Amino acid sequence: MSGDDEDQSRSLLNLVRSLPKAELHLHIEGTLEPELMIEIAKRNGLLDSLSFHDANAARQAYLFKNLQGFLNIYYQGCNVLQHEQDFFDLTSAYLERAAVEGVIWAEIMFDPQAHTQRGVAFEAVVKGISRALTAASNSLGIHGCLIMNFMRDLGADAAQKMLDEALPFKHLITAVGLDSAEIGWPPSQFKAVYARAAHEGFKLVAHAGEEGPPDNIWAAVKDLRVSRIDHGIRCLEDEKLIHHLRDTQIPLTVCPISNEKLKVYEGQLSQKLRQLLTCNLVITLNADDPAYFGGYENVMAHPLQQSYC
Repeated sequence: MSGDDEDQSRSLLNLVRSLPKAELHLHIEGTLEPELMIEIAKRNGLLDSLSFHDANAARQAYLFKNLQGFLNIYYQGCNVLQHEQDFFDLTSAYLERAAVEGVIWAEIMFDPQAHTQRGVAFEAVVKGISRALTAASNSLGIHGCLIMNFMRDLGADAAQKMLDEALPFKHLITAVGLDSAEIGWPPSQFKAVYARAAHEGFKLVAHAGEEGPPDNIWAAVKDLRVSRIDHGIRCLEDEKLIHHLRDTQIPLTVCPISNEKLKVYEGQLSQKLRQLLTCNLVITLNADDPAYFGGYENVMAHPLQQSYC
């Protein structure tokens, strides 16, 4: 790279870092840093349930090499979250960091089923997260909303029950989404619960086309009637789908760093982003699970810079 190219690259990185940002694809459970995990585990008397007992050992465990390694540590983290204060502290810690990085709007996804199936009250989960967002809005100037995700591998019946439990708190929740294991759980299975959620006034989004095929994106659009696709990187395998997404301006909340680390596609990260941009698709770059993948918002400047330069 020449001196001029280096200057251009540096200027672009600095520009991206200085801009106000919106985070549209962020799993709050995926922001649990090792130090906070240990702190909450100690507070709840759960330190012995972890496979590590200090922050340094936890940080080493975060250096997983595959999806299963990620899931193992991710669910250990979920298990220490027991009370409303835990969810408040978790969300507050993320929002404080996000505000420093220039995030002014955050759409926070949460997985209540990961907690209610352990006996944690739904009310504790949603109120803890919502209370932290309200506090951050007042003190940090960062605003946002909550997206309640259904865990697709628990099935459609469980999603219906989760929606039942959420309805008394729907004033705190803007949208519903669909996440967790994609293979073997096509969006069409959740058509009924999405129709019901829409009737209740929720906005609709869904993870699709991450590890699953382009057909899952089609199903999310046609069967679930979502207004955006979370991930969606594999739309590049279907030319007709690319045209449809471009014509309808359905956005993709792309998570390049987590996708690359979990090896959900072949090829280089910068090449995939360049393809999406060349197709004139509406995309945003997002953190996903930044505590585990290292992809907080300012880190996103690097793949963006590589795609343009």
